Amino acid sequence: MEWFILFIVGLVGGIIGSLMGLGGGVIVVPALLYLGSYGLIGDMTPQLAVGTSLVAVIATGLSSTLSYYKKGNVDIKSGLLFFIGSGPGGVFGSWVNGYLNATTFSLYFGLFIILISFLLFMQNRLSPITRSSNSNSLKKVYIDRDGTTYEYGYHLPLAVFISFVVGFTSGIFGIGGGALMVPAMLLLFRFPPHIAVATSMFMILLSSFTSSLTHLFLGNIDWLLTIMLVPGAYLGAKIGVYINTRLKPVTVVRLLRLFLFIFGLRMIIDGLL
Repeated sequence: MEWFILFIVGLVGGIIGSLMGLGGGVIVVPALLYLGSYGLIGDMTPQLAVGTSLVAVIATGLSSTLSYYKKGNVDIKSGLLFFIGSGPGGVFGSWVNGYLNATTFSLYFGLFIILISFLLFMQNRLSPITRSSNSNSLKKVYIDRDGTTYEYGYHLPLAVFISFVVGFTSGIFGIGGGALMVPAMLLLFRFPPHIAVATSMFMILLSSFTSSLTHLFLGNIDWLLTIMLVPGAYLGAKIGVYINTRLKPVTVVRLLRLFLFIFGLRMIIDGLL
């Protein structure tokens, strides 16, 4: 029975994670804690849930990246540049995880996520942070399958700093980091939604790997649970990519706003309880 339940958890996490570029940990971590509280999978600490989730997120990130790459939606260069920040951030966050008062942090992190969801309503009123004359700035052009041209770009030091914060939260919560990175790419850098989601999954693949190594060193991974989660996460990621590429960009943003609001509200409730 546990195998089936964890396969479904991985499947749902993979679908949600790859569909919106979130990574899938937003589903897997609370599910593991919930199942552990009822004794269905043995004792489950927040640290063990985070470390185990991050390994499953690697499977989601790998499956999503391969699928998105075949469709030409992954901005490889930007993903690698973002990893300059998210990699060390993930390692640091994984280390801090062992000392964190997760209850208090869940409350404030939930409020922050809800703030991001509201900021997404203002997306069309914000301009990308680009300085084409500055050597630290990058500007790009993307033409989608409908022939629509998008111009986006970012100031490199700012992008690296944001991705460090993203990696840090990923290492702490095991959520992959896309809950912060995708809104940042949409709001600050004006990435096309499909490119933002695909590139976020590529960065999540890289940062989750480094974070997982840290949690492995700290003994925070349950390999039996991981084996149960990974097949569902890998398959779910492919399903999420299939759905994403058939949605209009505005639909992806609307779904992201709704999911972030629900996720933020859930974290606030967890913090209060």
